Amino acid sequence: VDKEVIVEKEVPVEVIKNVGFPPDAYSFTRNGISTVSYGGQTTRLKQAEALGSALKSDSYTKAQLEQMFKDGEGFSDATLNGTGKNLRGKTAAYGAATVKAQIDAFITEAAEVVAPAWNSDASAGVAGSYTDAGGSNRTVRINAKGLELNQAFLKSLMGALVTDQIINGYLSKTKLDGGTNIADNDAGILVDGKSYTTMEHYWDEGFGYLYGLDTDLNTAEVEKGSSGGDVLVSKYMNKVNTSSLPGISQEIYDAFKHGRAAIVAGAYDVRDEQAEIVKTKLSHIIGRKAADYLKSGADKIDDGKWADAHHALSEGWGFILSLQFTKNPDTGSPYYSNAEVNSMLADIDDFWTVAPADLRSMATSIESKFGF
Repeated sequence: VDKEVIVEKEVPVEVIKNVGFPPDAYSFTRNGISTVSYGGQTTRLKQAEALGSALKSDSYTKAQLEQMFKDGEGFSDATLNGTGKNLRGKTAAYGAATVKAQIDAFITEAAEVVAPAWNSDASAGVAGSYTDAGGSNRTVRINAKGLELNQAFLKSLMGALVTDQIINGYLSKTKLDGGTNIADNDAGILVDGKSYTTMEHYWDEGFGYLYGLDTDLNTAEVEKGSSGGDVLVSKYMNKVNTSSLPGISQEIYDAFKHGRAAIVAGAYDVRDEQAEIVKTKLSHIIGRKAADYLKSGADKIDDGKWADAHHALSEGWGFILSLQFTKNPDTGSPYYSNAEVNSMLADIDDFWTVAPADLRSMATSIESKFGF
């Protein structure tokens, strides 16, 4: 990273005094100019949202879908093109090489198998469209094993993109303390032409993967709705915050604020403590939803609501894949290894034949591993 001349570092007195407490909002300035920047993360969240929508249609070719995923080009929203940002380059960047191939396969199968069968009737071993009669009247477009590919794709990004980038990337000591980052942050050496130090920027980029589309950073809740910012993990943070993991939104938001204030004050031990809170709580979101969707899928099968079951289990499939990107604070390793995750996915490989009892057993095992 290019650096400019050393400048006097402005550390407000109140930040030093209150480094043991989070500031009121995620707002940090130097000489009256905001030092918070995460534009790349905002772009990638928008790209993920757009690509997820494209996978719900049969009107895109494999080449078009891959162009969006790999190149960050070809979006109908012109602001997402020509940015130099793409999703695939940041997907499973720190994980097993097999994960990229699994996610690539979703795009290939969506374009080459499911799209051609879009208006055909799906059944066990046959890709196509399936609609539940009565009830929700949900229609799913699924592959031969019942997997709804757009859901598996987006839920896999929960871990392989968002969680991986935050836990194993931007909030890691390797990233934050790399090179001369500590000395530069202590001396107030800014990135060339910018208002922030490298360490401040890395922390903000981690923050951006969760809050990059939020319109109000004064509160812990991410705005909901079609015009809101609750995309990918932030959407499910909202969900569990009001149900199974109450208060988790505030805990994560406070830790992000607190850690950023600690960077400004040069209190790196406090920064690391707050980073661990973010990593643990973020992991809990992934584990909670993996278990929830397995149980939901089991219930839907028992009720004979097969479209709903395929939908829930497809979401669960992605959250299970995401488990390998979590971090167990007791061991410092993921709650589940790549091999363990792939074994679990193999156990639920065919949604048409999987037993509800096995789904519930897997959910209980996940809950036990996370201590829910």
